[in-house]
Amino acid sequence: MIYIFLIIGFLYLMIKNKKALHMLQQNLYNENNRYLKWMQKNKKEAIFCYDYVNMFLLLIALIVKNTVFTNCLLVLTSVIYIILMITLLGDYQREKKQMKHDLVITARVKRLIVTISILMLIPTLFVCFTNINDLLFAFVIALLISLSYLVVLVANLINRPVEKCVYFYYLSKANKKLKAMNHLKIIGITGSYGKTSSKNILSDILNIKYNALATPRNLNTNYGLMITINNYLSKFDDIFIAEMGAYKKGEIKSLCNMVHPQYGILTTIGTAHLETFGSEKNIQEGKFELIESLPEDGIGVLNKDDPKQVSYKLKNHCRILWIGIDQEDVDVRACNIVGTNKGCKFDVMFKGDPKKYAFETKLLGRHNVYNILSALALGRAFGISIDNLMKAVKQVRPIEHRLELKKIGNFYQIDDAYNSNPVGAKNALEVLSMMNGDKVVVTPGMIELGPKEEEYNREFGKQISAISKAKYVILIGKKRTKPIYEGLLLNGFKEENVILTNDVKEAYTIINGLKGKKDLYALFENDLPDTYNE
Repeated sequence: MIYIFLIIGFLYLMIKNKKALHMLQQNLYNENNRYLKWMQKNKKEAIFCYDYVNMFLLLIALIVKNTVFTNCLLVLTSVIYIILMITLLGDYQREKKQMKHDLVITARVKRLIVTISILMLIPTLFVCFTNINDLLFAFVIALLISLSYLVVLVANLINRPVEKCVYFYYLSKANKKLKAMNHLKIIGITGSYGKTSSKNILSDILNIKYNALATPRNLNTNYGLMITINNYLSKFDDIFIAEMGAYKKGEIKSLCNMVHPQYGILTTIGTAHLETFGSEKNIQEGKFELIESLPEDGIGVLNKDDPKQVSYKLKNHCRILWIGIDQEDVDVRACNIVGTNKGCKFDVMFKGDPKKYAFETKLLGRHNVYNILSALALGRAFGISIDNLMKAVKQVRPIEHRLELKKIGNFYQIDDAYNSNPVGAKNALEVLSMMNGDKVVVTPGMIELGPKEEEYNREFGKQISAISKAKYVILIGKKRTKPIYEGLLLNGFKEENVILTNDVKEAYTIINGLKGKKDLYALFENDLPDTYNE
């Protein structure tokens, strides 16, 4: 009987370890204690689980020492593990339908699997080689199963020195490559919102004259920049555009110390990642680390319509180019903006030039006009003619998952699923309101906004009702979206037109069922990581 118990126990342990590793990876290997916070939010699964029942049953069997009683308990614990395994597999399959990313077996994950295996083998081998009875062996296995999420966390801590060695190896390789490319112009881009959009727009515009390489996708961490430099940067590139993300103060500075940008763009300063930064002041100072890392002959591009950029006292003396829409005293300004469901048209004025130049883009939203202005400021500094800039802006490609308009089945999707924040969400609602047809908002709400998260989501609900002209709202996650629901009703939105579901995929079926005589536009605002699935 003991062998059947052990086979069932090991199978269950493997499934639990896979789930624990998946959550560790989704939570950036516990960076800023994200995995620990996830465990705290999911105590029933990660800490106070039903697995302890078996552990205590086996402890009783160890104390009583009756063969018949022991066999009965082993049968019972095996049955419990089978039930728990079937339940876990069923939950995992259901979650997989909602999951955007499965566990990726990277080199780092393989190293973790080795460490986890060693951690679990040590007590197992100790029991085997000390000739302690089989029941104690079963108890040790039950203990390891119960503590599997903690074992994965311990393995991650043990592997830190190894990961640091791996990190410094690839960092040294990246530094050597950059030092050998004296001709390379390096541009850093950061901000609370719009980094990836700004990066892609800048890349498209600069490539009209230069060979510009931008960090792919959202590779905006130390590892992401190293991967880009080591795997993608070539001797034929004239410009390297580095997107720089951060969860706390000092991280942007660390990225600047790696790539040494001569140019920098700061998009917008807001409340994104307020939970990990700790305060709005820390966010402001953290974002300005890019501009303050530029050399004296470098150029920083700032937004004069952003009060947090205007009010900041800069601690270095690099050249600053200001952009704006509302403010007139800037180096590059847009006015007469007209937005449609096909993009934007606007006039641009360059400081010292009395003429207005008519620009046109396929991109949606006022915030993308700001991103274009930043690119134009650097484009002019790099000697690109205004005619070429106009041509380049017209050719800028829509950016995936960032107010990307596409036809899905019987409706038009405005895909703004990559991330969400109070400023970006409001911009997205304004874009939706311009669409000529029936409108739907699909959202799970905003995250990582610290103690103000509920307040911001409640305000978002009010804005949906006031700005978007939406006929229906589909909320993803009944618990998470409660503040949005409250905000909608507070602002007079019809309760019967609010639809609640826990699976974003169901939203597509629901929307196709709403199709009427008019065109239907659905804004998908934010797409939460798998760790937030309900």
